[in-house]
Amino acid sequence: MVDRRFFTNHGPFTAQDLATATGASVRAGDDATRTLNDVAPLDRATASDASFFDNSKYIEQFLNSNAGACFVRSKFADRAPAGMTVLLTEDPYRCYALAAQKFYPGDVASGEIASTAVIHATATIGKNVTIGDGAVISANVTIGDGSSIGPNAVIYPGVMIGQNTRIGALTTLSHTMIGNRVLIHRGVQIGQDGFGFALSREGHVKVPQLGRVVIEDDVEIGSNTTIDRGTGPDTHIGEGTKIDNLVQIGHNVQIGKRAVIIAQCGISGSTRIGDGAVLAGQAGLAGHIKIGPGAKIAAKAGVMGDIPAGASYGGIPAVPVVDWHRQTIAISRLIKHKTRPE
Repeated sequence: MVDRRFFTNHGPFTAQDLATATGASVRAGDDATRTLNDVAPLDRATASDASFFDNSKYIEQFLNSNAGACFVRSKFADRAPAGMTVLLTEDPYRCYALAAQKFYPGDVASGEIASTAVIHATATIGKNVTIGDGAVISANVTIGDGSSIGPNAVIYPGVMIGQNTRIGALTTLSHTMIGNRVLIHRGVQIGQDGFGFALSREGHVKVPQLGRVVIEDDVEIGSNTTIDRGTGPDTHIGEGTKIDNLVQIGHNVQIGKRAVIIAQCGISGSTRIGDGAVLAGQAGLAGHIKIGPGAKIAAKAGVMGDIPAGASYGGIPAVPVVDWHRQTIAISRLIKHKTRPE
């Protein structure tokens, strides 16, 4: 069960309320007025909970669930337990996520500004902005309506933050322009200078990093991720992109819309990542390469060159996934042959 010390439930809602909010529909003949107090997994849900069934692996849990309502694909609807209100959808997990957001919409800006926050006189603070203890808001910073700045966050001069954006505790932002409804988790570092040097035997000369980081609307950035500003061109994160914890994004990197970048990826400078691309955990990308829209890169892959749109690559160095699997099989066979007794 959800611990109410940490999460505030905004229910109850009727089954029809949830259907309307998620784009699902109540199955004909089912109780659309059923009151639902919470969301829960199939095996833990009670008659006052909404749940979802999206993976046939869990068919037994679905058949035996006590959930009062459940998001279900139409092909499974007739197998629902008696008395369950079926919410018909072809994307149950997405609908469940939207329903859970309705019950638990997340932190709402209180509009309180802590007495220990340090705010420069030239900063522009919008309506209903929350600023936590020890936060530093520097000169000429702009923060949009409904946004929040966590405790001990540091916002350097000139940074612009849009509306309804959340900046986590201990985050540092400089040389950055941030859109609306962005969620930046705790400990993120954005806008520091990139790793740029003119290398020589006489000594390495630092190249001034004169660009910015531009983050579009609806981006999410996980804890302890670092994003370097550009050398002249900006580092750019496209609308709706989701970045996990502990990701390193180098200077001048361009990431398209709705890309997904999972934990511990490293993206070298001036790499371009297309719309909708997916980078699995610990993938490493060399600099100055292009990842096409919709491409998928497997976990721990080492990407040394361009990847076409829609392609799937894996391995070190990364190759098409089919070739990678063939390599793995070939190596396995070779090892067995070498270790076979004479």
